[in-house]
Amino acid sequence: MASSDNEEIDSRNYYLQKFRLYETRSKFYMIGRDKSRTLWRVLKIDRLDPSELNIREDSTTYSEGECYDLLKRIHEGNMSTGGLKFVTTCYGIVGFIKFLGPYYMLLITKRRPIGVICGHTVYAITKSEMIPLPNSAVRSNMANSKNENRYKKLLCTVDLTKDFFFSYSYHVMCSLQKNLCEGEAGQVLYDTMFVWNEFLTRGIRNHLKNTLWTVALVYGFFKQAKLSISGKEFRLTLIARRSRHYAGTRYLKRGVNEKGRVANDVETEQIVFEDVPEGCPAQVSSVVQNRGSIPLFWSQETSRLNIKPDIILSKKDLSYEATRLHFENLVKRYGNPIIILNLIKTREKKPRESILRAEFANAIEFINKDLSEENRLKFLHWDLHKHTRRKATNVLALLGKVAAYALNLTGFFYCQVTSELRLDGPLEWPHFKKNDAGEWSPKNNYICEVEDVGNSEIGPGEDSGDDKRNHMMKPAMFQKGVLRTNCIDCLDRTNVAQYAYGLAALGHQLHSVGLVDIPKIDLDAPLADDLMRFYETMGDTLALQYGGSAAHNKIFSERRGQWKAATQSQEFFRTLQRYYSNAYMDAEKQDAINVFLGHFQPQQGKPALWELDSDQHYNAGTGAHNSAKENTRSLSDGNILGESNTPMSATNSAKKKLGNPVLSERMRGIGGLSDSTPEISTCGSDISYSRYTPSMSRRHLFADMQGDHIYFDEDSSNCSNFLDMDWLSSSGNSCEEEIYERSNLLNSPITSMSTENVIIGITGEATSIPCENGSSIKERAKDDTTEAPPDIDQKFNGLSEFSDSFVQWVNCGETLCH
Repeated sequence: MASSDNEEIDSRNYYLQKFRLYETRSKFYMIGRDKSRTLWRVLKIDRLDPSELNIREDSTTYSEGECYDLLKRIHEGNMSTGGLKFVTTCYGIVGFIKFLGPYYMLLITKRRPIGVICGHTVYAITKSEMIPLPNSAVRSNMANSKNENRYKKLLCTVDLTKDFFFSYSYHVMCSLQKNLCEGEAGQVLYDTMFVWNEFLTRGIRNHLKNTLWTVALVYGFFKQAKLSISGKEFRLTLIARRSRHYAGTRYLKRGVNEKGRVANDVETEQIVFEDVPEGCPAQVSSVVQNRGSIPLFWSQETSRLNIKPDIILSKKDLSYEATRLHFENLVKRYGNPIIILNLIKTREKKPRESILRAEFANAIEFINKDLSEENRLKFLHWDLHKHTRRKATNVLALLGKVAAYALNLTGFFYCQVTSELRLDGPLEWPHFKKNDAGEWSPKNNYICEVEDVGNSEIGPGEDSGDDKRNHMMKPAMFQKGVLRTNCIDCLDRTNVAQYAYGLAALGHQLHSVGLVDIPKIDLDAPLADDLMRFYETMGDTLALQYGGSAAHNKIFSERRGQWKAATQSQEFFRTLQRYYSNAYMDAEKQDAINVFLGHFQPQQGKPALWELDSDQHYNAGTGAHNSAKENTRSLSDGNILGESNTPMSATNSAKKKLGNPVLSERMRGIGGLSDSTPEISTCGSDISYSRYTPSMSRRHLFADMQGDHIYFDEDSSNCSNFLDMDWLSSSGNSCEEEIYERSNLLNSPITSMSTENVIIGITGEATSIPCENGSSIKERAKDDTTEAPPDIDQKFNGLSEFSDSFVQWVNCGETLCH
């Protein structure tokens, strides 16, 4: 095998985006060209080896005519065995996979554009094919065996036409800020946590040392539309990127694993583009938030008899090492501060969610003891379910106050993008570089200066440069830190909170690009409804992927004024659909995900995947088979710290801390558990809320801050270490007035937390979660729409008592999603 002699040129100066596949008896020939049809390359894939992957790239760059002459010569040289035959047109290689017989090549054969970012097109897949590599004469008998066909069928349940997207010239697996600042390119991008075909492409990338022929697939959600405010148009993009690490379905992937990776880990990015003529500099703004399962060792066993299986909390990690690794990863990805918004229930007649609430609070307190004041995890425990019993508008308003506060801590990204970066061609990476002080500054004088929105008081229009062009440019702003939201499933309640954060951010984003005079969007504004539809669609998509049904959108439905009976009926039906998927479909869906991601690789003489026990053993990270699977592939995304064969060990943890302080001896020992049971403020009063939230610096916001803690009364103790709960529950004043007038943070130690109700093996209930929607590699195109739920009457045998109880539950006005 040989690789290209000019890999650096290949990966940085152009990219291929259309391909034609030909075959002879001995080889496949893939011809790739760039968009302008000026550069042509040739890839040769061997068809004579029945079980190995042999790929060679022709290092020559051809013109169209030269490429045609080459194909003609190949045809003439193979006339005795049938010549050269055209197979298909394709738009990129998804990867190669082997079960028990030959290798298969996965190709994108149809695509559709779904959006544009900085002039770079983003595509979805509308059709794909799986082609065996060996010719029919040399294929082994294993190619048509019963198990081989079953593995192929299993892989085909991963539907590439649903919720996968890619771009040839834009690194869609990274946020806009990372793209413009860090400038990573080539193979390193495939190692990131959001590229789902990393395993499938590993073979060809290792052989060729480039990524010319493959596309990096991101799984999650992508939606873009033109909206307007006050007659001015802008382009809004909402992206959700689902992590491939610890990925799976609702009850089979819960909590955290030993490497600090959590289930249902999704990065959400909201991008605003100024609508300007082509060739002109455009203003762009981006904000990122995160959701993920509660980073503790906990699980739920799938049950066909119990729609809410007990929550099982494991006490295997008494020093919260895995939890610490998770937050270290967040700091590495986003910087400080890390703001935790925990929405699970605080008080229950039968402890379920509240078990995790107490233990999560203990974990945060334990980790914070070893961090410096400025790097401590900031948290807010806020029982959303309790507040949904009030009007939905007030719930969104309260969440909006939290969002505005968090946004002032983290800031958001803003810059002016030059015409050079807006071309649909290779980007110049990076656009920014770090100066001697460690701050980002523009690389080529495109932007006059850099502003840290989190702690700088320079106005977005101020400029001290002498260059006339620079006077027309605004300073860049950068996001530092992230808001991390969770409920039990990180679906329904989490999506409502993420919408509130998105709405607060949208006001600032539109203000930064000059489309509004004040940085707020009122809850009653038409634009707020437009954004709500974006987040509602995203929530449904993520819920289908992880939980098997669309999201419970009671708050959104009530906000729209939907008939209450219709909302209850919809919630009830979605609960049944989710239950059916979790009980009957998730095991096979999890198997398909494990094969697609390379977590399980079939081997001759070893048990088949469907002969093994439940995937639940992944949660504990134990068992010989699980260890073998872990060893078959590299799971590192270059972000998680403390990778080792014994990740729960504290051997090296002293050197790896949030914010990089030295880990104290306490972290190496067994975590001491404190005495008082943490409770959450009732925040009882209804409020009227204005969304006016002008830009302000961290210094101004925390003018009266003397420490990281706030004084709380007895009822609200241990709810938050950065937010005044009295301020949150107050009524009358606008959010921004409250921020200016009530930022009276006092240096008061958080009272100790309790594990009175948290014991080894204690069980409780859980709420609903969605599952990864089955995706399949099929030859037919599919519309990217929500699938109709299964026929309950036919498929829910023996559920009459269950249904009756749920009808009573609905009639009693309970919130099904919680």
